[in-house]
Amino acid sequence: MIADEKLTDEEARIRALRRYRVLDTETEKPFEKIVGLVEQILNVPICAVSLVDSDRQWFKASRGLEVCETRRDISFCTHAIQTPEPMIVQDAQQDPRFAANPLVTGAPHIRSYAGAPLQTPEGYNVGSLCAIDVKPRAFPDSEIAILSNFANLVVEELELRLAASSDLLTGVLTRRAWRDGAEAEISRARRHDRPMAVALFDIDRFKAINDSFGHPTGDRVIQAVSAACADVLRATQTIGRWGGEEFAILLPECDLSAAATVAERCRQAIEALEIRSDAGAPCPVTASFGVATLGGPGDDAEVLVAQADAALYRAKNAGRNRVEACATA
Repeated sequence: MIADEKLTDEEARIRALRRYRVLDTETEKPFEKIVGLVEQILNVPICAVSLVDSDRQWFKASRGLEVCETRRDISFCTHAIQTPEPMIVQDAQQDPRFAANPLVTGAPHIRSYAGAPLQTPEGYNVGSLCAIDVKPRAFPDSEIAILSNFANLVVEELELRLAASSDLLTGVLTRRAWRDGAEAEISRARRHDRPMAVALFDIDRFKAINDSFGHPTGDRVIQAVSAACADVLRATQTIGRWGGEEFAILLPECDLSAAATVAERCRQAIEALEIRSDAGAPCPVTASFGVATLGGPGDDAEVLVAQADAALYRAKNAGRNRVEACATA
């Protein structure tokens, strides 16, 4: 795929952004340090690491802004991600794209803007590192070069952050990273009064697989199971290794029925796997699932997982290789 096509492939761009699992996360020093340096070196009152989601821009770090996100349709960064090169606006009031923009006519009163795209190693612009002034301004080439270098550092930090949050065997989220993502999604769901659910599943009789076929085969089973589930999940649905042969799936915008449907698709994908031992013997694999949805105001990730675990326990007792829903959901 050539670069121009990647600039217009919005679905793939959103997948690339969601891959970092950074939206709605807490403040982190590396990103704060970068915007602090941009503020100081370019001498601007406003700057931000802006990540452009499907309907909003969200700031991982910022200076001079009182909000953590804005609508995408009014964001300058939406325009910046549509080009492989930095976007410069010397006077927004004289630019027909932005003259009537509420971010220009009202707070924060943007007059000049420089945005360097945050381009992933695969070539997708997931956001921009932007420097903003409240007066007309020309950004010389030397400043744009500095901004672009800092944008590359932002992407490097995103990649390092992703690597640190990935399970070594499967590549899915670690338990801690998944739990952090779940807490962020719980906050988002409550803020916007939206449903969300969690699925927990366990590979059936995994000890017997290890005992019969050996641990190398057991490792391949874990890898194949996690990959099979990842293949059927949507970009917004994330899987993490909860521990051993147990996995958790985060399901935004899912009520109990929708969550059970997703879990059933995963169950079928696992059952359809064809895995063989080192000796060539077939190794059939199934899994049992429990699902739970966000309920009371005291629910957090641990509570949801505990509820899903209770449903998973019932699935095991009912014969395994099935999906059960939380009785209290």
